[in-house]
Amino acid sequence: MKKLAPRFPPHTSLAQRLWYYSHRTLCLLILLFLILPILVIMPLSFSDNTLLLYPIPSYSLKWYQALFASEDWMRAAKNSFIVAPSATVIATVLGTLAAVGLHKVNFWGKSLLMAILISPMIVPLVVVGVGIYLFFAPYGVTSSYSGLILAHAALGTPFVVTTVMASLAGFDQNLLRAAYSLGAHPLKSFFTVTLPIIAPGVIAGALFAFATSFDEVVVTLFLAGPEQVTLPREMFSGIRENISPIIAAVATILIVFSTCLLLTLEWLRGRSQAAATAKDRE
Repeated sequence: MKKLAPRFPPHTSLAQRLWYYSHRTLCLLILLFLILPILVIMPLSFSDNTLLLYPIPSYSLKWYQALFASEDWMRAAKNSFIVAPSATVIATVLGTLAAVGLHKVNFWGKSLLMAILISPMIVPLVVVGVGIYLFFAPYGVTSSYSGLILAHAALGTPFVVTTVMASLAGFDQNLLRAAYSLGAHPLKSFFTVTLPIIAPGVIAGALFAFATSFDEVVVTLFLAGPEQVTLPREMFSGIRENISPIIAAVATILIVFSTCLLLTLEWLRGRSQAAATAKDRE
């Protein structure tokens, strides 16, 4: 059986060993501090009690049954799965095109334009929500799916821009020159040369955009009408009016869903690094 204890180099001092263990203990405590509030809510979704409290008297799936039997929650879930994928497609296309265009050319004000593109990541969402509402209101786009999708796409585009720009940072322009020399026009060279290489960055940005749209509630409060209520907004309304264990069930499903997205992102990042390592070895 292999020993689990770490192997220290020769002549390791006591202070270095103490730092090794204290550093890892501190990291573990920080991780627990961040993840415990999330994990605490999950067992409550299986409680038979009508109140969100510990200890749990007995376990039941009735809140999940009530969730899937509720018309309001199912309508909210339907709206979320309409808005989030649509906003993700728009954000991915616009963000990828913007990143490729910014990477190819250098001009005065490029840094300013980049700052404007990623500003939705920095500006408080309340300010973004008010601004989008005042911009959409004269055109009658508020309280509609199109307005909500466009607003969520604007929030997700910066994530696509940053991830694609990071992928393009190591892109070899000689590949495009070779494609042009062989007679490929710019559009064909993009789909056959550039896009396959930056695909991990594009997919990662799309996942971030989807998660941003799926979890967004502040801008939705400003723009969505009664028919465009999404899951986060329904949860927000439920917390304000009546705290029900159904909210814990919804939160558990969203936690599992978000975890799957993060694991997919990590898998893509690992594949990208492995491909880059194999390319360097060649």
